[in-house]
Amino acid sequence: MARRITTLTVRRTERLTDHLVRVVLGDPGFDDFEPVEFTDGYVKLHFDVAGETVLRTYTVSVVDPVAREIAIDFVVHGDTGVAGPWASSAAAGQQLSFFGPAGAYAPRADAEWHLLAADETGLPALAAALRAMPGDARGVAVIEVAGPGEEVPIAAPVGIDVQWVHRGATADVAPADVVGGDAPLVTAVRAIDWRPGPVQVFVHGEAETVMHHLRPYLRRERGVPAEWASISGYWRRGRSEEGFRTWKRELAAAEA
Repeated sequence: MARRITTLTVRRTERLTDHLVRVVLGDPGFDDFEPVEFTDGYVKLHFDVAGETVLRTYTVSVVDPVAREIAIDFVVHGDTGVAGPWASSAAAGQQLSFFGPAGAYAPRADAEWHLLAADETGLPALAAALRAMPGDARGVAVIEVAGPGEEVPIAAPVGIDVQWVHRGATADVAPADVVGGDAPLVTAVRAIDWRPGPVQVFVHGEAETVMHHLRPYLRRERGVPAEWASISGYWRRGRSEEGFRTWKRELAAAEA
């Protein structure tokens, strides 16, 4: 069965930070959009590159059924990449097609506490998860960005401790001493006081940092069961999305 394609129209763009652009999409086409119950709902955006359609995966940041809009946030590093430059120049009236949405994670009501960690790419899903939590939710959310100027307002229950950590550079040019196992995100997560009771974990970001350093810590050292953990790389340093998909397939095969 062919995957369903939804086409929405750009209504406006918003510069959230120097390197984060929000594109708001809506009618015509909103009736074709079917939200999912997951807070990490993502779509496969279609871009034309030299006459070929390439796909890029992005989280839906906000769905507003009253305004009949959705918002998608794009990390932008100049002219690098496909989606970022498109977002920087997107204008009202342009159309954007995509597959989805799909997803796999939502906050569990039976969790005693929550641990969320992400870099810029995982920030939209992390923020959506915090908005979906009940007012009495407890836990810690750690977000790694380049610096204070890249922080954005986050709505969270009062019992969630939101921590921002800074690597000192944008992800595309970050030096070796603040990436991978040396990423501030890893240090901050390891420094969290571990609480009693079942914890639900959501950790998404750069693949080496997440899969090679945070996942072993959380799953093996801390013993978080698989069904209580959503841990995934959203991108891989030095690889396009096509190359990243190949890397993920190779990693899954090796682990199997």
